Amino acid sequence: MKERTILFWIVALYLGAYFIPWSDPVVRQSGLEAFMMLQEYAREHVLTCLVPAFFIAGAIAVFVSQASVLKYFGAQAKKVVAYSVASVSGTILAVCSCTVLPLFAGIYTRGAGIGPATAFLYSGPAINILAIVLTARILGWQMGLARAIGAIIFAILAGLIMAFLFRKEDNERTAGAFYLPDEDEKGRSLGQDALFMGTLVLILIFAAFARPSGDAAGLWQTLFSIKWFVTAGLLGAMTWMLIAWFKKEERREWVDSTWGFMKQIFPLLAIGVLAAGFLLGRPGHPALIPEHFVAQLVGGNSLWANLFASVAGALMYFATLTEVPILQGLLGSGMGQGPALALLLAGPALSLPNMLVIAGVLGWKKTGAFVAIVVVLSTIAGMIYGTIMS
Repeated sequence: MKERTILFWIVALYLGAYFIPWSDPVVRQSGLEAFMMLQEYAREHVLTCLVPAFFIAGAIAVFVSQASVLKYFGAQAKKVVAYSVASVSGTILAVCSCTVLPLFAGIYTRGAGIGPATAFLYSGPAINILAIVLTARILGWQMGLARAIGAIIFAILAGLIMAFLFRKEDNERTAGAFYLPDEDEKGRSLGQDALFMGTLVLILIFAAFARPSGDAAGLWQTLFSIKWFVTAGLLGAMTWMLIAWFKKEERREWVDSTWGFMKQIFPLLAIGVLAAGFLLGRPGHPALIPEHFVAQLVGGNSLWANLFASVAGALMYFATLTEVPILQGLLGSGMGQGPALALLLAGPALSLPNMLVIAGVLGWKKTGAFVAIVVVLSTIAGMIYGTIMS
């Protein structure tokens, strides 16, 4: 299969170079936008967002016992606990749809049920406190409240539907005897493991903390001004924990596991970002599908407008917080309130790049179901909200 994949990409690159009309100004501009988006992503997200997320995923796979994952996220775990924890995870992890992927892959491959895992996958980027506050501040408190409530409900519903649709496969995947290490074998307490994982999460949060807008509260401005000092302190604490609490073999396994996730996710992510940039471009920079064309299709509150907004949001890549100024411009161009919420609920949680990566973890069948669930729920929520606001 690996050789076939290599052959596929060689043929695809050759056909693209042969048939794509690069002499056309629009196509040439779209190609430039593809690489400009990749550059923007590399500069703003790889080091501060993705790299810490990969190390967290590696730590989950190596340091977190399978017993702990199965206890809270496993297919046989108590649904109230599993979905409650998964659905509000975004309030802790202020990450974008691509940064959450290594974390999702980590808990899923460690034995989490597909329901709680996909609930976590949706909630990670969707329930971002700073983004919700910014939404309420710029787009109105009604939109901010609707986004917060909708995201929590969506995470639970999406997880429950996925668990129902793939219950047989999930039971087969988690069946059998698992080796569950005792705490004494590791030489660390559960509290030490929790403190180490919490430190990694805080490193991700502070390293990825985006510059607040001029309208943001003073607290966010203060946190941004000290983010690198806090991050440096957390890195020092993490280093001490690694030396004091973990064996050399465990540290090596952590690095190997992190590298495994990077090899799996980075290539697909780069391809997806290039494709999204080529088709949709960056905000304010036209590509094959210009922004004003999207705005013309999402006016009013019809089923088509909400569905189109959901699908467009699912395909477009939004860096954390960028969806708010984009929607501000689209609303100013005539976008309806319902489609705006639909895009807000589908956009941050999905993108063309992360669909490719999710498929690498779950397979295309489960990925298609997850995407369809999010799009349908976003469309319904948009229509309801648009009706209320009208």
